[in-house]
Amino acid sequence: MALIYIVEDDLSIREIETIALKNSNYTVEAFENAAAFFLRLSEKMPDLILLDIMLPDQNGYEIIRRLRKSPQTAKIPVIMVTARTTEMDLVKGLDSGADDYIRKPFSIMELLSRVRALLRRTAEEAPKLLCVGDIQLDPERHTVLAGGTQVELTFKEFELLRFLMTNSEVVLSRESIMQAVWGTDYEGESRTVDMHIKTLRQKLGVSGSRIGTVRNVGYVIT
Repeated sequence: MALIYIVEDDLSIREIETIALKNSNYTVEAFENAAAFFLRLSEKMPDLILLDIMLPDQNGYEIIRRLRKSPQTAKIPVIMVTARTTEMDLVKGLDSGADDYIRKPFSIMELLSRVRALLRRTAEEAPKLLCVGDIQLDPERHTVLAGGTQVELTFKEFELLRFLMTNSEVVLSRESIMQAVWGTDYEGESRTVDMHIKTLRQKLGVSGSRIGTVRNVGYVIT
């Protein structure tokens, strides 16, 4: 069941979208501002985002650009929902990274049709399994196997492992890992990456030895 995030400050529109999607058997979480949306996004990734452009705390165009800059959220499909109907407004939204747009006011049938179409297209482009030795990571199901045994990882541990495996045999600096996994706005301690690598190795057991340390540089998985 697909998880859809709605970012809309208009309560009536937010409720209409939520009810329509839930009645079509989608799981829905709704947010009235960008701050609440990004806080939840750091905990769980949706399958699709319905994004209003005019929000109280951040412009929708800026949100889309921010999503596309982060490797974690770059491929999440986004439908822009806007009352701005000029060609320039729509072009601006698509150029910022939106996958589709819906003009307000919209019909429920149009909303559901566009959501289904985008989710179907995304499913056809779903990422394949990542494999490095006996470590197998499934991005779609969010599961990890090490030596055939399922490994329970936190969200950040999973994203860290995915980044390493996507760039297998490539030495990654701590800075590049911080930017990819925690985002450029993250202000954690300098040893955050080291501590997560340590727990990741422990959870992977014998397979954890595939994550190597490159002195004074960073890490590599081989």
